[in-house]
Amino acid sequence: MLRAIFQIVFFVVFLVPLIAFAISNQQTVSLALWPTDVTLEAPLSIAVLIIAGAFFLLGALMVWIPSLGHRHRARRAEKKVAALHAEIATRDRVNPKVPLLAPPR
Repeated sequence: MLRAIFQIVFFVVFLVPLIAFAISNQQTVSLALWPTDVTLEAPLSIAVLIIAGAFFLLGALMVWIPSLGHRHRARRAEKKVAALHAEIATRDRVNPKVPLLAPPR
């Protein structure tokens, strides 16, 4: 239920103005890449949306790359915890009456 409400809010807040922008800006612009003579004619809305999408992906990449190290350490820690749980389960099966920790004095 909450997910459906979030989707509706997302649609209204972000996508409706985006669609309105695309519909209202149909004039053609000329896009050129400086060191070359490549020129592209495209509607203004498409040009702006493609540039915004490219910079969004660039920003997402800049956030994702630094998190790779943290994810790798987290995966290693999860494997270590799983191995320790397996070792404890094996000890419990072999010597069920031997405590893992010494009793407090």
